[in-house]
Amino acid sequence: MNRRTFVRNLTATTVTTTAALVSSNRLLAADAPGAMWVYIGCYTGPKSKGIHAFRLDMKTGELVAKGLVAETVSPSFLALHPNGRLLYAANEVGNFAGTKGGGVSAFSVDPATGGLKFLNSQPTGGGGTCHLVVDKTGRNVLAANYGGGSVVVFPVDGQGRLKERATFIQHEGSSVDPRRQKGPHAHSINVSPDNHVAVVADLGLDKVMIYRFDSRKGKLTTNARAFATTKPGGGPRHFAFHPNGRFAYTNLEMASSVTAFAYDAKEGALEEVQTVSTLPAGFDGNNSTAETQVHPSGEFLYCSNRGHNSIAVFAINAKSGRLTHVGNTSTGGEIPRNFGIDPTGKFLIAANQKTDNLVVFRIDPKTGELKPTGHSAETPTPVCVKFLPGVG
Repeated sequence: MNRRTFVRNLTATTVTTTAALVSSNRLLAADAPGAMWVYIGCYTGPKSKGIHAFRLDMKTGELVAKGLVAETVSPSFLALHPNGRLLYAANEVGNFAGTKGGGVSAFSVDPATGGLKFLNSQPTGGGGTCHLVVDKTGRNVLAANYGGGSVVVFPVDGQGRLKERATFIQHEGSSVDPRRQKGPHAHSINVSPDNHVAVVADLGLDKVMIYRFDSRKGKLTTNARAFATTKPGGGPRHFAFHPNGRFAYTNLEMASSVTAFAYDAKEGALEEVQTVSTLPAGFDGNNSTAETQVHPSGEFLYCSNRGHNSIAVFAINAKSGRLTHVGNTSTGGEIPRNFGIDPTGKFLIAANQKTDNLVVFRIDPKTGELKPTGHSAETPTPVCVKFLPGVG
């Protein structure tokens, strides 16, 4: 497909995606709930045994600890089901339940109390399961295995339990860094807004792999445009679609940068439009990026820096998807492996892995800048933040 065809197909999606964005903005304008549950995935060890929960006051940003709500080994990434009654955790280990590789665990959610009840788990068949997502229909959980360099899909039954895997794909290849890119390292998996495409950021290959996704069968098949390449030695880690369905972004962990793409939903194709640094001018210390997310309004993008220990803030051009660096805000701790933006777009919570703390920021709706609320909380080795609306 040539560039002219790519642009024509991209333009064809504008009418439907603009309507979706208007709907999203109306939701943002509605009154926020009084509180939300915040679930924190933590690496397990002497200080933690699994998933912790907090109650977030949506007026003040105060966090009130509920404590440990589920014991499970190293739940380094979490995903909530669209119905809000199920939660899934990636168990980032090399041996899960006596099986080589990592795992995924399923829990039911009590929205009134924030409590979690274990349902079942499945081995992924690949080491270091580090990321997962529930597809838009809620029929499947898709997971990425960093150590194994593979991806897997588990169908979900009527009670939310994980069935045996329906898809397993092993990545092959390498890239330019002899220390970290000798083989594939699938670091995240995401589904497109229309649920027809799954993308996998593979740090070891310097590629974003692109798959067609059949949610009814839980099947991934290679797309005609099988991948998008990123800067050699950059190491794509996490990935975010823009809510309008026309743009997408991946952070390059090893290069401390973010790449913006134009996304053609019809072709499932990604075309790079820009790569920008996540660091302020003059910083020359060690750093790697971790999480990247687009604000629910679609106006801003955020990326965490480990080393500089900040969140980089970017404004998004509504026509091109290009990024303009707004600034960097200290996370109030060390090694912000993850952060979360609440669904209303009001607060951002940074999870500082090394200093065992969560810090709450208020998001300026006009500039995207982060303002400290003065609220923080202690939790052991926090590495993932997820929000559940609906608390009174």
